[in-house]
Amino acid sequence: MSESTRAIGITTWNDLVRERWLGSAEPAVISRESVWSGDELLRRAGGAAAWLSAAGFPVGAPVPAVLDESPLAIALAVGASLGGRPLAPLGTKLPPDDLAVALSGVDAMGVVATLESAPAAAEAARRAGCALHVLGENPSSADLPDVASAPDDVALVVHTSGTTGAPKPVRIRHHELLARIGTYAGALTLGPGDRYCSASPFYHTAGVAMVFTALGAGAAVIPQAWFSVEGWRLAGRLGMSCALLVPTMIDLLLAAGALADARPRVLQYGAAPIDPATLTEALRALAETRFIQIFGQTEVSPISVLSHADHLRALDDRVDLLGSVGRPVSGLELCVEGAGDDGVGELAVRAPHVFVADPDGWRRTGDLGRLDEEGYLWLRGRVHDRIVRGGENIYPLEVERALSTHSGVRDVAVVGMPDRRWGEIVKAAIVPADPSAPPSAEELSAHARARLAHFKVPEIFEVVPELPRNASGKVLRRKLVG
Repeated sequence: MSESTRAIGITTWNDLVRERWLGSAEPAVISRESVWSGDELLRRAGGAAAWLSAAGFPVGAPVPAVLDESPLAIALAVGASLGGRPLAPLGTKLPPDDLAVALSGVDAMGVVATLESAPAAAEAARRAGCALHVLGENPSSADLPDVASAPDDVALVVHTSGTTGAPKPVRIRHHELLARIGTYAGALTLGPGDRYCSASPFYHTAGVAMVFTALGAGAAVIPQAWFSVEGWRLAGRLGMSCALLVPTMIDLLLAAGALADARPRVLQYGAAPIDPATLTEALRALAETRFIQIFGQTEVSPISVLSHADHLRALDDRVDLLGSVGRPVSGLELCVEGAGDDGVGELAVRAPHVFVADPDGWRRTGDLGRLDEEGYLWLRGRVHDRIVRGGENIYPLEVERALSTHSGVRDVAVVGMPDRRWGEIVKAAIVPADPSAPPSAEELSAHARARLAHFKVPEIFEVVPELPRNASGKVLRRKLVG
């Protein structure tokens, strides 16, 4: 929680959005079809809260909702929190089996869908044994619900992406959300007058949780269901000042000659490092834009920030910095547990904006990494992805980055394969840039040997048409072992 928020006695996100938006004529939700003022957003949220109450959703229980980002979705999310029924968004592209598992995970009595998502949601509801409630085009206006909220109450539920099993619900409490808002507002200099747009799916932490963050910081939101070049151009026309992309999207926009069609003051990216050539071209197109990489996870974000100054330094004489995820954010403690001789161990963090922590108050992230002498954090993959070959630790991320520099490689994932002699050996699954002429195993091995220690070079190369990924785009490594 920020000092200013604490000073005026605000202890919940509900209180914060009431204070900042009730009665406000300033834009809060901006789309191609309409502009809602802050007051109109809250009136629509009041209507959504009344609709949820009439549908029988109990106060205090999560409300699963299968919907994409839109003004309607935002009104529903805000109204759900204000009414004490935290929204739990789910992806519209998830198969019914996955949706049903998620519904069971929050003991859902019902699930909300839009007209577009109703067929998939209906099948999931049938399998989970709960009711389907279809929300119309727009909630009617109504007064805000008279439901008190406390700092430890849940404001929002976001699911993890589930690379090793069923997605797990992460319950975000009001006091944690306030702390997150203060941290993000500082990192992005996000506040009143800004217009925020994320290209991430609504159910993702970079989607709905960033909507809550932006509105809490006093910024308006430009909703987008999914990333597209035209969506980026539209956001530019609507005055977007702060954007969230992933590097792949930046590459696509550059290839389409569209990156400069929107000129945000801040461009936040994450999920992967940015290539130096991509950054150089992007900075040329957006010379006045600040580039910021943020590293985090569903259970705690942000963890670290690679600042705009770091990006400029990287292009000046420290290009390697683009492989780091920056320095830990202010107010967050970070330690590397069980570090080996190479300094790599599991990252553990402690901060007011941690949503899920171990009993001792620390969050073991499951990420492997090390801190260098300047305080920069370097990731080495996930704890369970680490490969141990003859007693030597191998981190898939390092091998993947080496192989990805080969011009014939479009995508790559590395896993450990059981081996009688070594315990594990390294396998690389390669998606070729040109499927008709994939690079040979000998060529890839030589490329890797020039960049890695000999024991890290894959012994198995498999050419695949695509890597198996979940709905959030994360590689399902377990499907590559076999």
